[in-house]
Amino acid sequence: MHITNKPAEADLPSTVQLLKSTAIAAIAALLLLLIIVMPAEYGVDPTGLGSITGLTRMGETKMALADEAAAEERALAAAMNQPLTEPEVEPAETQELDSSAAASAPAEVAQSPTPMEPDIRSDEMQVSLAPGVGREIKVTMAQGKTVEYSWQSEGGIANFDIHGDSVPLEIDYHNYSRGAEQSSSGVLEAAFDGNHGWFWRNRTDSPIVVTIQTRGEYTDIFLLD
Repeated sequence: MHITNKPAEADLPSTVQLLKSTAIAAIAALLLLLIIVMPAEYGVDPTGLGSITGLTRMGETKMALADEAAAEERALAAAMNQPLTEPEVEPAETQELDSSAAASAPAEVAQSPTPMEPDIRSDEMQVSLAPGVGREIKVTMAQGKTVEYSWQSEGGIANFDIHGDSVPLEIDYHNYSRGAEQSSSGVLEAAFDGNHGWFWRNRTDSPIVVTIQTRGEYTDIFLLD
């Protein structure tokens, strides 16, 4: 037979003490949620401390990576509906006439054509993004061609995804880089013949405007919703 000592009622916590301990634990849990969990996991910073500690940026990047997969699928579906710019081909009859004319021309007139400089073009485009909205701008380039770019986001950080695709080559998606920035610049070299460009999504609570300047050996530039 075991004999146990029953604690005295004075040693037991009172109802008021239990309620006080419960309230303190709830307040502590709420503070942890607001100060650490929400900024670090969801990029939401109701207290402002997350921006100071860097947790908000961590959460924004985490949410961007988690959400961009679905955004890429929608962007690629839209890109596949955009036809590539086909090179102009002279009619066969015109080519035959040109060949005949070249053959009958005097020998002293026939000269090797002077190599032409690459066809460089420059453009500037702008997209407005409401909260949660994503849009993209692409250029059409041949393999090995390059485009210099510089873009800025006014109003907040933009999630971006630089990628390419080609309907004739059956390439649905080729990633170059992705992230979340307020501005970025660099040189994009086409890995294959097709469309290459930039997709942005606004994960903030306010509208943002993205402006991009491009300069390079591309034949077309266009905006996709």
